[in-house]
Amino acid sequence: MDFLTILLSLFTDYGYIAVFTVLLICGFGVPIPEDVSLVAGGVIAGLGYADVHVMFLVGMAGVLIGDATMFTIGRLFGEKVLAWRFVSKLLTPARYCAVQDKFARYGSRLMFIARFLPGLRSAIFLTAGMTRRVPFWRFLLLDGFAALISVPAWVYLGYFGAFNREWLLKWISRGQVGILIAIAVVALILLVGYFKRRRAAQANKHDE
Repeated sequence: MDFLTILLSLFTDYGYIAVFTVLLICGFGVPIPEDVSLVAGGVIAGLGYADVHVMFLVGMAGVLIGDATMFTIGRLFGEKVLAWRFVSKLLTPARYCAVQDKFARYGSRLMFIARFLPGLRSAIFLTAGMTRRVPFWRFLLLDGFAALISVPAWVYLGYFGAFNREWLLKWISRGQVGILIAIAVVALILLVGYFKRRRAAQANKHDE
């Protein structure tokens, strides 16, 4: 039995609360694929067990509250959380240094990109809170914009593919590739912006 089938059984029995809970757990870094969870929510809506538009809202609430919880834990407890067992597995010293380096290079823009990085998302949000590099309102704004792209894409994909499992699995795979392409495009935009600002700063310095 694959993971999608397990989630479909769970969500069919327990509805919106199960979808919300699983997505919340995803936000804590538990290795449950968020994209498949959102698709499963869309599928049960397509099968008539839920309303797809409500499912979209539940999905948004689940991912944003999960992300905000990780950010808030980091903000409240600081580096003390590194001693917690579940955090020490999620945020190893090497990963912590890598995330800090990304913050130094990309700043708050990393909050948007993080939504499309399943393996690093929770670690990035936790570190953002710990280091206080990003105010909460900006974190929530950027993460929310990113969620407005990913959440409806997966939920409505599940909804329209509810009765065609083969088609659905094919588009889940294509969707994952599409997200990787989107990440590459965003990264390219960030690099172009960085070099433009650097060139402008050098020009201003030379004029002085």
